[in-house]
Amino acid sequence: MIKRKPLFHIASSLVAACALVACGSVPPVKPYERPVLEVPTKLPLSNAGMTPSNQIADANWLAWWKAFQDPVLDAYLAEASSNSQDLALATARITEALATLNQNQANFYPQVDLNAGVNRNRTSQNVATYSPLVGPYYGSGQLGLSASYELDFWGKYASANDAARARLLAQTASRGLVLTTLYANVAQSYFAMRALDAQLGLAEQVLVTRQENLRLQKRRLDAGVVGELDVRQAESEAASSQATVRLTQQNRSNTESALALLLGRKPVDIIKPILARGADVGTLLTRQTIPSELPSDVLVRRPDIVSAEQNLIAANADMKQARAAYFPKLSLTAAYGQQSQGLSNLFDPASVFWNMVGNLTQPIFRAGAIDAVMAAANARERQAVAQYTQTVQSAFRDVHDALNNVDAGRDLTSVTAQRIDALRSTLRLANLRYQAGYSPYLEVLNAQRDLAQAESGLIDIERGQLNAVVSLYKAVGGGWDAAKP
Repeated sequence: MIKRKPLFHIASSLVAACALVACGSVPPVKPYERPVLEVPTKLPLSNAGMTPSNQIADANWLAWWKAFQDPVLDAYLAEASSNSQDLALATARITEALATLNQNQANFYPQVDLNAGVNRNRTSQNVATYSPLVGPYYGSGQLGLSASYELDFWGKYASANDAARARLLAQTASRGLVLTTLYANVAQSYFAMRALDAQLGLAEQVLVTRQENLRLQKRRLDAGVVGELDVRQAESEAASSQATVRLTQQNRSNTESALALLLGRKPVDIIKPILARGADVGTLLTRQTIPSELPSDVLVRRPDIVSAEQNLIAANADMKQARAAYFPKLSLTAAYGQQSQGLSNLFDPASVFWNMVGNLTQPIFRAGAIDAVMAAANARERQAVAQYTQTVQSAFRDVHDALNNVDAGRDLTSVTAQRIDALRSTLRLANLRYQAGYSPYLEVLNAQRDLAQAESGLIDIERGQLNAVVSLYKAVGGGWDAAKP
């Protein structure tokens, strides 16, 4: 007599065979590895032309704004980080990513539900199944627990958990990017305000000089020493200086409102900002020290690079999760409780019921849906690789440009200082020549104008160099601690 195999054994054999076929036809997903890029081993920061320092674990690099030694700037950065809506948005996104991670981790545990139900029914007395002994009314009550659990044989839930964790880290890094950008914007806006303070002081000083020259030329005209041309030229220069003062006041007022907005102040304080002042731009610039060099690995802690890599890790985990859809799924369900026709005997031992069910499902035909999901996950991973590569490339460009701007600013500062010294001598000689009657007053005006433009240009160069220093700190991801490579 041929012994028949139980149906469950036959189904299990079929599912196992399908799984073996799937394992052979579906290529495995490679474990995550950071893309290998050809990068320099050192960042030659000594090229920046600032005062070199070998103390790369200095606190100035851990909190880069401390290097400026300006308590007003420190207070502004603390205020901005407390009030920034962009930072609040980034923090909320972290909370959302954390909730998603917790939701995915729940898949590792069985789902247990409490079920309670009562029903009451009346049947028709005119049907063949009606029994006068039972009567038209009947009902039942039920109270019990049900549980379900899917075994994660192929790592579907583990991969989903890895992806959620990576995205949580990516959102955390994105918050760091928001914070880094906020700090840089606040510092550069503060430098712009202090530079415009200096520009306004210079413009007011020039205006006083031009107005004094105008009064002097008018007295000379009344005395018959000079002609009307000299007076008109002095009037033109005085009016031009007055316009410069007003334009500088306008630009400073706009910069103050922009800084107040970055600080997250109330609308009434943005309309009429009251902002404290600290060190001037020249003093701030002299307080900068940087290491002679840094390892290029310091760039991997830049928030945008961290975020890009975590998104790449998440994309790799998504591919593993998509691949698991090719294989069988084993689900277990169970129920236990009390059930009876009346509530009075619901808790009798005879009312106990239970069941246990195991379910194996092997996808056979999905019209290419699983292949499409896998292809989409593969495409997203390639996108993440490209975005990561572009982010690293942009990081090295940021370092290059910041170093180049700081170095060029140093040279321009030196050259402009030499030019200012020469122009001051030129102005002194032009005054002597004019007073001796050897040259017209226009020569004096040209010398005054050239000197004022050079001094104004020096303020702009110093501001640009400060901005470049901030860009350098931002480019290398902030500070550097030698104990934490």
